[in-house]
Amino acid sequence: MTATAFAYGPQHMRALQRANEVRLARAELKRRVSDGETTAATVILTSPWEAESMAVAELLMSQRRWGHTRARRFLAGVPMTETKTIGSMTERQRQNLAAMLEAQTPKARPVPSAPARDGVLV
Repeated sequence: MTATAFAYGPQHMRALQRANEVRLARAELKRRVSDGETTAATVILTSPWEAESMAVAELLMSQRRWGHTRARRFLAGVPMTETKTIGSMTERQRQNLAAMLEAQTPKARPVPSAPARDGVLV
């Protein structure tokens, strides 16, 4: 019985290519979280492929105004370690963490319109 292995270049080059793909995808995901296009709670619930091996603290710190200390304190109340990966979380952990994040995230306040002067909005 013969086994045929298909090698498309040296293994270390394929590993570097995969690492670069993951790094770029994570950077884009963290940018979207930072810009408010998506939330950390949504990422935790959906668990996209690029976040599977990402530490929870890394995702939390990608939010605006979240640093290492705030993420550490938040996770201490869960309790969950900072290095816990998103892909290794149970469904219950995902639901609880997402609910806590949603509760802590302030809701956007509507922007008040300018007062009208002589029937014209300023």
